[in-house]
Amino acid sequence: MQMTVKAASFLYAGAYSEDQVVSLAEKLRNELGANAALGFVFVTPDWQPHLEDTLELIRLHAHVPRLVGCSGTAVIGFESELEGQSGLSLMLLVLPEDSFDVFSISEEDIDSNAPESWHELTNIRPEVSRGWIVLANPALHELEEWLASWNQAYPEIPIIGGLAAGKQSDYFLFRDGELTSASILLVGFKSPIQLRPLISQGCRPIGDPSPITKAEDNFILEIGNVSAYQTLESAFMTIPADERNAVRNNLFLGLAASEYIDEFKRGDFLIRNILGADPQMGALAVAAYPRVGQTVQFQVRDPKSAHQDMLDAARSTAANIRESLGILLFVCNGRGRALFGVSNHDAGIVAQAFGPCPTAGLFCNGEIGPVGNRSFLHGYTAAAAILTTE
Repeated sequence: MQMTVKAASFLYAGAYSEDQVVSLAEKLRNELGANAALGFVFVTPDWQPHLEDTLELIRLHAHVPRLVGCSGTAVIGFESELEGQSGLSLMLLVLPEDSFDVFSISEEDIDSNAPESWHELTNIRPEVSRGWIVLANPALHELEEWLASWNQAYPEIPIIGGLAAGKQSDYFLFRDGELTSASILLVGFKSPIQLRPLISQGCRPIGDPSPITKAEDNFILEIGNVSAYQTLESAFMTIPADERNAVRNNLFLGLAASEYIDEFKRGDFLIRNILGADPQMGALAVAAYPRVGQTVQFQVRDPKSAHQDMLDAARSTAANIRESLGILLFVCNGRGRALFGVSNHDAGIVAQAFGPCPTAGLFCNGEIGPVGNRSFLHGYTAAAAILTTE
């Protein structure tokens, strides 16, 4: 008899309570009507002293052997973001045992980062991979190098997730029943689970797309044979005069993820910081290594742009998905009320787009998700993994 794949989630607001953890674990198991194979758990940092008790109670009362999770500055559930509060977000999944696996990657593992070494570690070939959830330690300096290597090992397979967060350095990752010193935790999915990405970098384009014609290291000297500074100045002047002061410090560079596009639109650019500008040299320093011939377009990030971008991203992703099993949502801790001035912004838009669907997530120290056919580390982004069945 074929197993029915199911998900259930619960968002608990409050400090650790043994009774409450037992209650929510039993509630989700009853809702599923079966033992879960995998659970995602996200907690605020104040839960750390009680973490092992929490995990053991969930495993015991929900009858779930595999748990993966980390800390976040806030936790997320269906329609809700618990900013400024203690809490726990839990999602349980009833899955075939052979449809997923969990992996820990240490900093030492990253040194041998040939694509074949990742295939050996996971025993998952690219042709059977259906997507990866990644949770990472923000202290890992080689994260972007690891991502580049992983993209090579699993080309065009989405990697979605986030970096653990807390106040200063009180962040942590955990697996099954205990804290882990691993730098990266990965959950790899195989059939019948499919992972579909939703990425909102929160920007709107200004000016026109144009190729880089002169660059050196992380400096762009010319765009379309005009000085890069002058090109930025021209793009800035396309912003309505009454909006310019408000967005002057929120200008970014969008680097095209692919050149094989007839008409560039939202989601086609990887957003990166402009680190500095030199009007005399006409150069821009950027947080990337752009190449000559790469198409770029300047971008503005403000609450209005970020709202519209999230709305468009959620609606377009939902339009291409027949039925969602569950949603894991990773939101930058610079978004939320601080950016939008309202509560539950991103979780609310996701709920509107996908309808009632088990949801768990957290506010992160950095988000991971694809732009084009490769995954990157982002900031000020909302990244969601939509779990579906094939």
